[in-house]
Amino acid sequence: MSHVAAVVGRLLRALVALTILSGLLVGIPAGLVIFVGSPLPDHIPTPSEVTEALTSPLNDATLINLLAIIAWALWLIFLRDVIAETILATAETADARHRHPRQERRRPGGPVRLLAAVLVGAIAAAIVLDLARSAVSPSTAAEVADAAARTPAIVVTATPQQPIPRPDALAPRPALSVQPASNLAAAVTGPPTRTPDAPGGVHPVAEGDNLWDIAAATLGDPHRWREIYVLNRGHQQANGYALTDPDELHVGWILALPAPTPATPSPPPGGAPTLPAPPDPAQPGSSPGAHPSAGTPSATPPPSSAAPGAATPSTQPSSPPAGSTTPSSAPSPATPDANGDATSDGEQPGITMPSQTWISLGLAATIAAIATLLRLHQRRRARLAFPIPVRTGPTPTPVPDSLRTADTGGRRHLNATGQPATVPAAIGVDDKGQPISLFDLPGAGIAVHGPGAEPVARAILASTLATGVTATLADRPIVATTADTLTRLLPPDVAPTGLDPHHQSFDGERLVILTDTAAAVTHAEEEMIHRRRLLDTFGLDTMAALNDRVDHAEHQPPYVLLVEANDRYAARLQAVAAHRHALHLHPVILGTTDAFTGYHLADDGGLTEQSGPDRILGTPEGRLSTLTARELVDVLNLVRAAAPRPETGEDDAADSDSRFASGIEPLGLMEVPTRSQNSPAPVRLQVLGPLSVSTANWPITVGVRKGSLAVLAVLAAHPKGRTQEEIAAALHPDAHPDAGLNRVRTDLNAARSLLRDNTTVTGKGRFIVRDHGGSNRYRIDPDLIDVDLWRMLAAIDRANHIADDETACLAALEEAAACYGGDFAEGHDRTWTIDYATTFRHQVLSVYARIAELTEADQPERAIAALEKAIELDPVNEELYQRIMRIHGRQGRPDAVRRTVRLLEERLAGLGEAEPSEATRRIAARQLNLSSARGGAR
Repeated sequence: MSHVAAVVGRLLRALVALTILSGLLVGIPAGLVIFVGSPLPDHIPTPSEVTEALTSPLNDATLINLLAIIAWALWLIFLRDVIAETILATAETADARHRHPRQERRRPGGPVRLLAAVLVGAIAAAIVLDLARSAVSPSTAAEVADAAARTPAIVVTATPQQPIPRPDALAPRPALSVQPASNLAAAVTGPPTRTPDAPGGVHPVAEGDNLWDIAAATLGDPHRWREIYVLNRGHQQANGYALTDPDELHVGWILALPAPTPATPSPPPGGAPTLPAPPDPAQPGSSPGAHPSAGTPSATPPPSSAAPGAATPSTQPSSPPAGSTTPSSAPSPATPDANGDATSDGEQPGITMPSQTWISLGLAATIAAIATLLRLHQRRRARLAFPIPVRTGPTPTPVPDSLRTADTGGRRHLNATGQPATVPAAIGVDDKGQPISLFDLPGAGIAVHGPGAEPVARAILASTLATGVTATLADRPIVATTADTLTRLLPPDVAPTGLDPHHQSFDGERLVILTDTAAAVTHAEEEMIHRRRLLDTFGLDTMAALNDRVDHAEHQPPYVLLVEANDRYAARLQAVAAHRHALHLHPVILGTTDAFTGYHLADDGGLTEQSGPDRILGTPEGRLSTLTARELVDVLNLVRAAAPRPETGEDDAADSDSRFASGIEPLGLMEVPTRSQNSPAPVRLQVLGPLSVSTANWPITVGVRKGSLAVLAVLAAHPKGRTQEEIAAALHPDAHPDAGLNRVRTDLNAARSLLRDNTTVTGKGRFIVRDHGGSNRYRIDPDLIDVDLWRMLAAIDRANHIADDETACLAALEEAAACYGGDFAEGHDRTWTIDYATTFRHQVLSVYARIAELTEADQPERAIAALEKAIELDPVNEELYQRIMRIHGRQGRPDAVRRTVRLLEERLAGLGEAEPSEATRRIAARQLNLSSARGGAR
């Protein structure tokens, strides 16, 4: 209907425009001829007649003739402009018909030309363009639309009334800079706008972005750009413009994203099978067989040839389809992209783990949310010391190796506040690929059996306990199980204990372990009676209605009973399950029973058979997540580590430096790369902030591959060099080893070619040199590339060695702070950059802390300003607030101390209900007492 309405509206506009145009072109000359006469004289005037006309006073006839002459002149100008606009509209139609890139054609200004352009444009849009589109085949029309969606974003600085410049479609595009809505800073500064209208989060448009690349990077499928366009069409942005054309995208817009998994898989245009996008001819370095650059998701394997329709051999072995009903069939191997998503044609949306287990995107997002929370807590507790450690490399991650794939893939499915954009207790996907929540299953409960029963039970347990960890305590489910059941699911060397056996956290006991099935069923019955009495007391029917009341302090979270099948207790379990939805009680039976809906599961979690009246998964497409015993332990450890607990510690505790463990390379003064020449390097590389390369005269933006920038960033973070295998492990940890190496080789060669083309430096192996000794490492040549990170490290190292000379030390620290332009590889928000960014952020925080120490005595305001700059970089580090409170206390400012405490409380409120530590509160109390004593003394 919307398309029909648009066509009708366009035809009506064309009809009005045609009427006005006809009236102007025909009506004006006809009226002048009828009422005034012909503009041409019947004879050539004599000189005496001309003199008499100029010297005689004006009368009505003369005035009418003068106005007629002006009208004829304006009509001729209008006729000329109409002809010119018709020629331009015809040329643009020919470009669209032949799929030529849209060319920008300058139009002279002026009101007459503007009127002609509006009228001719309305007619051409309704008639000529529609005819051109109808002459094009559906597949060609889709290709034309896709080409428009590849137009890069433009910077618009004019007011909304000024014309919008159109970028040249043939110009090479800069690399896409994607900043997901799950940016860590959003957890403490608040979500961006439009969050309620963005089921998949939001994306801020950066220079070089286009709808095609945004859909590929955020949704995993570039053909889903239409969904982004429809979701944002007509919404007025901050600069006054709105998205009305897919080839007009403005830098700074906030685009709402659709849900990561569409309701129904959209077929490719024209009904043809999905083919990989051909390599961009505008990008140097793209060659046959080149793999996508790092961080660019690809829904299909890369093409082996630039020729259209060329077949692409897969590097993965062939496997049975995901819909196979054979219980012993292995899962269809997925092709993980650079972001960790492991989905392939015919397979449910999910992630294949290194152990070959499979988890849904919902569970992966929950794991990623917990990992994000733990990283924030890691930053919160980091201590700032001097001398500042001069190190490179990533900070050790809180995520165990077995779950890094889930963390990488799940980060893309977090919303703007860092919460998982999925259903609670996500245990799998149904036959349509939609996520399934354990709490939303129909019927009284579920019973899982078959070869995949135990892996699925582990995933159900992990997903249930991980739910709500990043939210409030009241929403976190409780699981009751038996010691035998938990022993069956855990590794042999792990004892079946609860999440908090030593009662060290505020989380309480959420994993209740009972002796046997009889005790577990009795516990569930007691919970049922307790909840039913609460409902009867308040006169309510459901636990959800009770939890919505504000006069009831005891929130009742979801309750899950996980026990093995036993016919002796079947009737009692049925009695508990009869109140499942009303009381939020959810039985999960491990084994076969007639009391509940049964699912026979293959090793990979695929559903092969169902029994019972309440079915949801479908056969055989439905699939439940699976985990190994070790992966279950690692998830439980993450949940345990994220539980809120009392903060203790001394306010001047020494820095244990535990976060700088193995994997971080210490650098001495002579080991920081330095140039052997005094002249400036021909290339400058910025890795602190948005990744970019530039020469001494201009930035390099044409033909820059995102993967090449990522390779340069890794080498900048490891000045001693990295092998191709080490680079591939950092950038493509989930890709096939051969595929990862091919991507790295392509990106290395493209980086060298790009820098050679933009400088006068020649030589095949320049800029990035290879040590041909036993290491075979690639490293950046410091004589040719100046790296901002290295300049910062060199300045920090000088400050460490001249600490006795406070003036020189302060100058070196100021130089180091000036080199820091933002988080490492900002904009390439992938998991591999986060832990690198933590290392360098901590170093610059220590720089600002040392500046405050040196200036506090003589310039306290300067010291406070330095610490406030550090807080802008990391709003959750408690020591920064502690130092500010000490300065305010020494200056006798109790109100400022209180404001600092309140600000810290607000920043920590989103971190799993964290509160300032006892050390911070002691410092605040001490400074307030000091201020009071000084006030009394005065």
